[in-house]
Amino acid sequence: MRVATYEHEGVERAGVVLDGVIHPLPQPVLALVEQEALHSAGAEALGEPSELTVDQVRLLPPLKPPSIRDFVGFEAHIEGVSKSLDGLEHVPEEWYRAPNFYFTNPHAAYGAHDDVPVPAGCSVLDFELEVGAVIGLAGRDLTPERAREHIVGYLVFNDWSARDLQKPEKNLGLGFSKGKDFANTLGPYLVTADEVEDRRDADGFLDLEMTVTLNGELIGRDTLANMSWTFEEMTAYASRDAWVRPGDVLGSGTCGWGALAEFWGRLGARTPPPLTPGDRVTLAVERLGTLSNQVVPGRTDVYLPRARKRGRTPRP
Repeated sequence: MRVATYEHEGVERAGVVLDGVIHPLPQPVLALVEQEALHSAGAEALGEPSELTVDQVRLLPPLKPPSIRDFVGFEAHIEGVSKSLDGLEHVPEEWYRAPNFYFTNPHAAYGAHDDVPVPAGCSVLDFELEVGAVIGLAGRDLTPERAREHIVGYLVFNDWSARDLQKPEKNLGLGFSKGKDFANTLGPYLVTADEVEDRRDADGFLDLEMTVTLNGELIGRDTLANMSWTFEEMTAYASRDAWVRPGDVLGSGTCGWGALAEFWGRLGARTPPPLTPGDRVTLAVERLGTLSNQVVPGRTDVYLPRARKRGRTPRP
């Protein structure tokens, strides 16, 4: 089942998509996920005739996630991007110890075909090709075996990055800030887990082809099966001493050859160059669909409040 959230004639609705036709759902996607009613409501919706097609609507993010945890699950990506951002010639040993993640901004989501503006102060804009798993059942302290039933489906995820803003933020050791929270693209649909189960390999990985095209030219290709941890393992790790809730998105991390910074690290030069207004980035994942976003100009003013030096003399 492919579930969409869309805008049509100024109204936001949810629906099930079959053969390009949208069959409206009675409630928002997140509400149906929370009620464990997505499949039953979807089956009922497909029983009703509809003449509304995907071409007639603006696709929005399939749901409004309460949180987005983004992992770094591909060794090939770490190999390439580490030299570009950190000057490292190897994958840090710490990466192998656990499937680490950071929290990104759930309020900065764009739809599958929306324009994405360059963030203020950025001159080194990049894309990142990922897949997001969507939590369907709340859970805490899950095992990987139990975690599978907590994943309701998957979507394509572009974790846009302002590399020149991101790099100095890392020096403070607090994680990413304005280098990451300005945009992510989610969609085009929430594809339920049963739609891809037949592509699971013997080790539990989903073998789905992932490609990125820049201005019509294919520049990167990988498979989701090259992740170093399964989504179930990452979900279990995320739930250790913490809750995962319905609608939460867990990103796979960028696949190999899925970001410009990775090319820059491997080639030792910014080739292809950073994104600029007019560039079109198209990310496609087998079975899950395609995101295609054009970069447009953003704000030109930059607000940078400088810290006040207060001195170090203690009060008496």
